[in-house]
Amino acid sequence: MLGGVAIPHERGLKAHSDGDVLLHALADALLGALALGDIGHHFPDTDAAYAGADSRLLLRHVMGLIAERGYRLVNADCTLIAQAPKMAPHIEAMRANIAADCRVDRGAISVKATTSEKLGFTGRGEGIAAQATVLLQRADD
Repeated sequence: MLGGVAIPHERGLKAHSDGDVLLHALADALLGALALGDIGHHFPDTDAAYAGADSRLLLRHVMGLIAERGYRLVNADCTLIAQAPKMAPHIEAMRANIAADCRVDRGAISVKATTSEKLGFTGRGEGIAAQATVLLQRADD
């Protein structure tokens, strides 16, 4: 599961939740923008309630925290780093899911993918990394 999209591949990601590293990176960026900690603090892997958790639900919860503090998402720039599988066929569905969960126009959500040119754990196909940067604005501005 990446960006809320099931992507067929012979390997999967091992995780306490559904392992959606893209949505986890985005949730961390959102929390970090308001100094609210990270997803490990809000959804600890020691809590059985989050075993197999749907990361889209976690992202929606984080968006609720952002709104409670009087902020809104202006845009998000997300990057997946993986040697495989190929992400291009799934990017638009990921953008649509994220936009829906964050209640913004799809034009405010960028999702792109790159490889590490076969370097490191992502290059060896041992895992997938994700990065996200967000811009928040006071909701009343």
